[in-house]
Amino acid sequence: MRNIILLGLVSFFADISTEMIYPIIPLYLTGVLGATPALIGVIEGIAESMASFLKVGSGYFTDKYKHKKAVAFVGYGMGLIYKLILIFAASWVGVLIARVTDRIGKGLRTSPRDVLVTENSKRRDRGKSFGIHKAMDMAGSAIGILIAYFLLAEGSIDYTHIFIISIFPLLIGLAALLQVKEKK
Repeated sequence: MRNIILLGLVSFFADISTEMIYPIIPLYLTGVLGATPALIGVIEGIAESMASFLKVGSGYFTDKYKHKKAVAFVGYGMGLIYKLILIFAASWVGVLIARVTDRIGKGLRTSPRDVLVTENSKRRDRGKSFGIHKAMDMAGSAIGILIAYFLLAEGSIDYTHIFIISIFPLLIGLAALLQVKEKK
């Protein structure tokens, strides 16, 4: 159960980090970078496609080479690269590169993380384990959105500062992932 809670904490903090940014990207693109709604759709379509394609590849890689934790760590770590690219993005192209980077990370981490949850659950407790994990994941999403809302509503913090602040929950999540004991 320890690993299930740790994996839940990884998702909790990673989702706080992600959801602090995801809902404000369209505002940033239109309000700061002058992008059109159609361009936002293109960026999101490309980014989400990357995640879908990579889930299959990361699942295959995870099964073949048995490095679940390492692949998941790289996937979650891509979230850090995403935020760094966003901080320095000066155009919609930079945001596109950032979003694709983030979704590549999502595609990489999902399959090995789910394998880790499965391996650390007794057969009769798998539903409970995935339920705990998903509940923590969704709680992180809600908290991330609230943090972004309050930071924006406060008025003195700009988008770049929110991107910087969002790094810290992700670092906590990565630290939690390092504590997960991988079964060989």
